[in-house]
Formats: sequence, C-alpha cells, structure tokens
Amino acid sequence: MAGPAGRMMAGGGPDQRSTDFKVSGRRLLRQLAPERLTLWPMLLAGALGVALSVVGPLILGRATDLVFAGVVGRQTPEGVSKEQVVARLRVDGDGGLADLLSGVAFTPGQGIDFGAVGRTLLVALAVYGVAGLLMLVSSRLSIRVINRTVFRMREAVQHKLERLPLAYFDRARRGEVLSRATNDIDNIGQTMQQTMGQLVNSLLTILGVLVMMFYVSPLLALVALVTVPLSVVVATRVGKRSQPHFVQQWRATGRLNAHVEEMYTGHALVKVFGRQGEAAEDFREQNEELYQASFRAQFSSGIMHPLMMFISNLNYVLVAVVGGLRVATGALSIGDVQAFIQYSRQFSMPLTQVASMANLVQSGVASAERVFELLDAEEQEPDGSGTGRAEPRRPAGGRVELEKVAFRYDPERPLIEELSLAVAPGQTVAIVGPTGAGKTTLVNLLMRFYEVTGGRILLDGTDIASMRREELRARIGMVLQDTWLFGGTIAENIAYGAPAEREVGRAEIEEAAKAAHADRFIRTLPDGYDTVIDDEGSGVSAGEKQLITIARAFLSDPLILILDEATSSVDTRTEVLIQKAMARLAHGRTSFVIAHRLSTIRDADVILVMEDGAIVEQGSHRELLAARGAYARLYSAQFAQAVAEVD
Repeated sequence: MAGPAGRMMAGGGPDQRSTDFKVSGRRLLRQLAPERLTLWPMLLAGALGVALSVVGPLILGRATDLVFAGVVGRQTPEGVSKEQVVARLRVDGDGGLADLLSGVAFTPGQGIDFGAVGRTLLVALAVYGVAGLLMLVSSRLSIRVINRTVFRMREAVQHKLERLPLAYFDRARRGEVLSRATNDIDNIGQTMQQTMGQLVNSLLTILGVLVMMFYVSPLLALVALVTVPLSVVVATRVGKRSQPHFVQQWRATGRLNAHVEEMYTGHALVKVFGRQGEAAEDFREQNEELYQASFRAQFSSGIMHPLMMFISNLNYVLVAVVGGLRVATGALSIGDVQAFIQYSRQFSMPLTQVASMANLVQSGVASAERVFELLDAEEQEPDGSGTGRAEPRRPAGGRVELEKVAFRYDPERPLIEELSLAVAPGQTVAIVGPTGAGKTTLVNLLMRFYEVTGGRILLDGTDIASMRREELRARIGMVLQDTWLFGGTIAENIAYGAPAEREVGRAEIEEAAKAAHADRFIRTLPDGYDTVIDDEGSGVSAGEKQLITIARAFLSDPLILILDEATSSVDTRTEVLIQKAMARLAHGRTSFVIAHRLSTIRDADVILVMEDGAIVEQGSHRELLAARGAYARLYSAQFAQAVAEVD
C-alpha cells in the first residue's frame, strides 16, 4: 500500500516525552463518571465501614481500662474510697503512683468485672463484624465500577480504531497499536483493581483516625502529625523520580511487542534470509531496554515502602514516649494510650499504603496516557450528508469521473496533480505503471481510504465526498494482493463478503466458490466448506487463499470491482481460470485492474499508464503498443526480463 514513511506515532518512535501525570490522572478519574450511581453507594459503604473500624480501638481501650481497674481495685483495701487511696499514696511520698491511679476508675476491694468486659468485647466484635460486611459491599461495588469502566475504555478504543484513517495505520506499527489496545488497558484495569478500593479506604481511614486521635488526646494527635510533612516530602520526591521511568517502561513494552509481532508474522522470511541472529539480537536489545526501564521504575518506586515504614516507626516511638508520660501524670488512662497507639498504627499504615501504591498508580497513569494518545489521534473526516445504507440490490450505473484530482501524502511533496478521467459504466480499466506511480493511491482515493486534496471524484454524477463511506464501499468489491482471512470456517470467510443486513445460505456460498474456481479444492479438504482455518490461513496455499477472497468478492455482487494484483499469488493455470471468472464477474460492472503483469490486463477496455501520479498514456493494448510510448517501453522491459530469466 502506498503511503508516507511518516514519523512513528507517539510511543512508537524515538522521542520520549515526559508524561503529564496530573492531566492524565484527572482524565482517567473522569472515566469513572458514568458510574456515579454506583460510586456513591460504594463511598457510603466504605465511609461507614471505616467509621466503625476506627471506633473499634476506642472500645477495646475501654475493655483494657476495665481489666486494669479490676487489677488495681483488688490490690487496694476494701471500705475506702479511690480518693482516700490516692491521698494516702501522696502522704507516703509516692506521688507518681498517685498520679497514675488518679486516672483509673477503680473501686477499692473490687476485682475485674468480667461481665462488663465481656459485654464490651461483644460490642467490639459486633462493630468489627458490621465494618467488615460494609467493606465487603464497598469492595464488590468497586469491582463493578472498575470492570465497567475498563469495558467502556475497550469499546472506546475499538470504535476509535474504526474511525482512524488508513494513514494512521500506514505510520503506526501494528504491534504498538495492539499493545495499547491490550497491554495498556489491562494494566489500567489491574492498577485500578489493586489501588482504587484500597486508596479510597486508606484516605477515609486517615480522616477517621485523625478525628479519633484528636478526640482521645489533642496533644498526642499533634505529636503523631509531626511526621506527616516528612511523609509527604518523601512520597513527592520519589514519585517525581519514578514516573518518567514508568512511561519509558510501557513505551519499551510497546516497541518490544511490535518487534515480536513482526518477527512472528514474518518468521518464514526471517529464516529464509538467515536473519535469526539479527532478529534475536534486536530482541535482546529491546528486551534489555525494557528490563532497564522496568528495573529503574520498580526500584525508584520500591524504596517508597521502606522509607515510609521508617517514618511510621519513628511516629510510633514518639507516640509511645509521650503517651507513657501522659499516663504517668494521670492525664490519660492506659486504655486511652493503647487505643491511641492502635490509631497511630492505623494512621501510619494507610499513609504507607498510599505511598506504596504510587508505583502502581504511576504505571496505570502512564498506560492511560498511551491509551488517551490513541483516543486523541486525528480521525478521518466525517461522512458527507448522504443518508442510509446502499440498497441491498445492486443499482444500475457505475460511471466514475475524476475531475482535476490532486493528492499528496506530504504537504510539501505532491503525488497526484490535475488528474482527470472518465470511465463509462461496465468498462474495464487497467492501471499500469512503475512502483510508486500512484496506482494504488488512485484506488485508495476512490474507496475514500484517503481524501483528495483537490478536485473531486464522481460516482454516477454524485461527489463521493458527499456520500457516507459505508454507502460508497457497499457498492465496491475489492480483491487485494495481500489476502486477509479470519479464524473460522471457509464458508464463514466467503460469507463475509455479503452485505451485513442479508443472511446468505450455503447454496449462495457454494455458487460464489464455483464462480471463483474454489469449489473443487474446498471439497477436497477434510470438512469441506466447514473446514476451520486460522487468521494465517494455515492448511491452504497462498493461491487457494486468494481464490477464497475472490469468491468473497463474487458474493458481494458489487457495482464497481477493484482488483489489486489479484492474481499475483496463483499459478498460470489458476490464473487463466480466474481471468475467465473475472470476465464473468466484470460483465456489466465498472472494473479497475491494477497489475504489474501485463498479461492480466490485455483485454481491458482502457489501459491507463501512470507515472509520477499522472496519466501519461491511455488506450487499448494494441493502440498503446503502436504508439511506442511509456506502455511499449514497460511491456518490452517486462518481456526482456522474462527472456533473460529463461536464458
């Protein structure tokens, strides 16, 4: 297919632009907007679950106070009050113990109230049980939100690929596009699965625990918050250093996938030309690049966890020391300090989790940016004002006119200039010329794979730019040099040529196969028309694959027929049979035949000779030979080459 070399699309070329984490992250979050009706219940269940979870330590602290009060009460004489016991200790010079016991709600002579302790523990058990149930509901809703979001992103990518112009795929490597549509979207889904619910719960936990810490002891809460700025600085610094590495990692993944896909689809040629070593070396280099990028990304983000754990332990030590001093002075009970230490852990742990998730979030956002680059790619121009689909039955006509058509892939390099042509209905037009003359480009313009940059193309007097592409292409049957089959039965592959709105029966499929001279070899296969082939067409030869695609064209019953080197992959005998079949297929239809083999176009009504995007000669085979111009030179060159090969 003719096309510009072009710069490789973003992510596939040598340029390594740094990601805009904030913009891409916000855009990824906006993908969740359609699930707001599920998000709100998810957040509510999560908030209630976290609220109950943070109340739990306070209840357990009350149980600890009951046990400690029972132990102290049993060791003090019965018949006196708590105030008397504390006063006696102060008189005896034991002020520290007096301060400690002044904060304990004990009754002298009375032991542990196991009933009260049991009731408190049952309340704690109920609270944690309900909290766990709510967290389960929140997690279930989170999974639903994430999977539906990824589902929509896959649909958006699929629809985008359908709207992209052919020029995009001429520039892009297929493996790179596949990597964005598969690996990157999978990575987004995995990132959201591993971080979204946990991130929401962590943030809610931080908020809830902070409230409870200030409720228990404002002083200890301020002490616990001393290390927060340090945590923020560490997370920010490490995040900024690791994000570019994640971008590089996923770009390297895309390039490696593109290389593997190319080497796999062309493995026969790689072996024929003895390039296994070179292919293996290219793979090794790209694999090494991916390894280095992945190592740097994981290492730079991996140091986040140990650093945050160090800060968490530092926070724990500060709280334990200050809390111990507050208990010693009687300002806090042991249960309060126990609860606060639990809160301190609950406060530090989500901070550590949020920081540790930075590598996953950065990886997911890097993949999201690559997907968004694909979604933002320039689409083909919108369809014209034509309405509806083509009629199921082939309409009469087929006149094609080109009026001063101009086209260029590169704005600075014109390819076709002022090309005019009129083809009458039912005529067979052969297009010949050297490679790069613009033969396939002319067909691409007729199919509207590319849009003309000047002039217009008319079909039965209607500018094709004003027609819907679907309507235009429904009237055109095309057989390319490169055959395309999909995984399925041979019958399904042939039936692919029928209009989408019409069901075709086996009789029609077999009739099309007979017309294309494919019926005979199909019936020799183990399962005949029900033989399953893969997308590589394994089990059938190149010529047989071409016959199947030609049968597909027969079944489409087109108004205009385009044959682009359609017989280049078949033997001479099969070529003769196909030419006869094509003659029947072309009867009453306007046909365009592109061929380098002049033997396939001698019987054409008109032969167009193209050079450098212009028609330099046109006429019948005999007329052009008699003119001794470009066509005669092309014919002589091919004939001379054939003689040289025989010699």
